[in-house]
Amino acid sequence: MSFLGIIDYGMGNLKSICNAFNFLGRSPRLCSTPEEIESCERLIIPGVGAYQAAMRNLHARGMVGPIRAHAAGGKPLLGICLGMQLFSSVGCEPEKTEGFDLIAGEVRPLPENSHYRVPHVGWNAVSLLRPHPIFSGIKTDFDWYFVHSFHFITTVPEDTAATTEYGISFVSIVARRNILGVQFHPEKSQDHGLCLLENFGTWDGTC
Repeated sequence: MSFLGIIDYGMGNLKSICNAFNFLGRSPRLCSTPEEIESCERLIIPGVGAYQAAMRNLHARGMVGPIRAHAAGGKPLLGICLGMQLFSSVGCEPEKTEGFDLIAGEVRPLPENSHYRVPHVGWNAVSLLRPHPIFSGIKTDFDWYFVHSFHFITTVPEDTAATTEYGISFVSIVARRNILGVQFHPEKSQDHGLCLLENFGTWDGTC
């Protein structure tokens, strides 16, 4: 049987993501041990909170190595919000911390001014830079729901799959082979968000 796992590391919007997959007729497996991670064909890393605390929790639970092995094995891996940011080489929340280093780059604070408040909360457009199977059947003019204060600055331009405007143009999707990260929350983005999650549930990791 092919399991879809959601990483449970003590931080993240697990309930809403599980509810979304249950609505789609899939039964995701919550993974809180290395062994549970190794049994899954697809993995999702959700996240709400600080980069440093997230990596500390993942290391404490022995999950970093198995997640890296999952990615190296070509299995589909999806990061949502903080989960996407953890794919980077390093984050700065609250101080410099090494990430998974699956997609080279750094996570830094969003700039704030009188017109663009931080955190960035609400609906915003995503501009795809290239097609990706995860967006099959989804119109490009939909807005997506964001809640974040930091953004991913990629080192390799080709790893940026989409951008969003909020005072600056920031990376809203990263993609490299079987690894995909979205800064927005598909589980909170209505029908098109459900479509994205459904596509991930059948994606073979190639693009």
